[in-house]
Amino acid sequence: MNTRIIECVPNFSEGRDKNVIKSITDAIETVEGVKLLDVDPGEATNRTVVTFVGSPEDVVEAAFRGVKRAAELIDMSRHHGAHPRMGATDVLPLIPVSGITLEECAELARELGRRIADELDIPLYAYEAAAFTPERKNLAVCRKGEYEGLSERLGHDGQGADFGDRPFDQKVARTGATAVGARDFLIAVNFNLNTTSTRRANAIAFDVREKGRPKREGGKPNGKPIKDENGNVIMLPGTLKGTKAIGWYIDEYGIAQVSMNITDIAATPLHVAFDEVCRAAAVRGIRVTGTEIVGLVPKRTLIDAGRYFLHKQQRSSGIAESEILRMAVKSMGLDELAPFNPREKVVEYMIEPEGKGGLVDMTCAAFARETASESPAPGGGSISAYMGALAAALGTMVANLSAHKAGWDDRWEEFSNYADGGQLLLDHLLHLVDEDTAAFNRIMAALQLPKSTPEEKAAREDALEEATLYATQVPLRTMEAALDVFPLVKAMAEIGNPASVSDAGVGALAARSAVLGAELNVRINAAGLRDRSRAAALVAQAREIAAKAVRDEAEVLAIVNKVIE
Repeated sequence: MNTRIIECVPNFSEGRDKNVIKSITDAIETVEGVKLLDVDPGEATNRTVVTFVGSPEDVVEAAFRGVKRAAELIDMSRHHGAHPRMGATDVLPLIPVSGITLEECAELARELGRRIADELDIPLYAYEAAAFTPERKNLAVCRKGEYEGLSERLGHDGQGADFGDRPFDQKVARTGATAVGARDFLIAVNFNLNTTSTRRANAIAFDVREKGRPKREGGKPNGKPIKDENGNVIMLPGTLKGTKAIGWYIDEYGIAQVSMNITDIAATPLHVAFDEVCRAAAVRGIRVTGTEIVGLVPKRTLIDAGRYFLHKQQRSSGIAESEILRMAVKSMGLDELAPFNPREKVVEYMIEPEGKGGLVDMTCAAFARETASESPAPGGGSISAYMGALAAALGTMVANLSAHKAGWDDRWEEFSNYADGGQLLLDHLLHLVDEDTAAFNRIMAALQLPKSTPEEKAAREDALEEATLYATQVPLRTMEAALDVFPLVKAMAEIGNPASVSDAGVGALAARSAVLGAELNVRINAAGLRDRSRAAALVAQAREIAAKAVRDEAEVLAIVNKVIE
């Protein structure tokens, strides 16, 4: 399932007083569901960079509480530090990680800015993707003159804040102003080279970074830089958009590296940067031996990389997520300098604990024994969803075997697409295994509500109706998902590896059982609904799906039997 996750990286104008910093981060952590990933104070800059992640709603609330606490504790009229700044909370960017777009983060940033201005009386400038004008996309424009220049900017046309603008007053003197915005995820990465030459590493960096290198007379490295009519050095752009890079030597490893910041991962994904640095290095007789990721990355970065390298090998990408990640790690040498543990480097994994304690995290034996216990859940609904997941898994297996079949090399992509679709169905049905049990538990919770007064009885009946409706809808979703497995297993029976045609047939049998089993759960739960018209509609929909599943199973088995005979 695609979870919506964003990251927030506020910079607070305090880097020396640990008690103040701790109080701010404590305020952030009062929001349940937010995970604090990093706190990085700097004494010289007198500034602390905090990183936390969570759902958009939770992160926005945590950001507000952090800003509120910083405004209470930090007096900007007494602040001094080496880093540019204009407020107790200086910058407040929201960053999409998964399930949400940059544009959506920009709107969230604007809403957060309005709230901070309205409730905390702090002037807010909107920057980067949240900016209202092209000029204010640049943070330096918003922070022009820093804190000391606010009195000349606030309350002045064209210079004032986007939210909460007013003339400089005593409250602003204490809190300063804040820049709120949205930007894409920044990836910091070092590419390891089989050389000790910083000069050659820099040459590679200049070839690929967006800024490029100065244009020189005669096209020679030691030629005089050529300037334009305004006296500015003319630059020859590099090949990678949205990147900054330099070359350096690392004593600890005894190698040179190309150190890169990828500021636009949509324009330049990590795997594209890797391949391009490899190309530029090879021109100079140098190899990229590995990659070092600094900090965290979104999961999609490594998934996209793994899929990319699988496709370069003409291999199916419809495999388990863990295997796609392993392909990314090995292809880019992410484990060359130190072991690479996705649980410590991928943002989503930092939020979600390994093993959520659900049914799908059990062994097959443990799941079977839990089902056999006296507990009413898991029951037929979860088992139906799991049969559907096994059906999708079998169809996906045949697709992967077909993609890798000797003599079928020109058809790898066709079968990879089938396998990719099968993996999506597999993931959805596995989610429904636990969802069905959760739906049953909601009914049990509603039944335990108090019923001493007429009001309590009415509330209990409403809660029970809502829970029963949900418990009816979940197996209906299982039916729909399991029905979607039939096109996959049918295709694999028709065009897949003939040696695996029986597996496609078993997939059809499992898919039909999943649909019919889930139908029983729709009917028994619908019987408990007070809204009889809705119950009838749900049962009618379920019967249509069940009838189609029976027809589809017969069609697939006819194909399978013909191939076997």
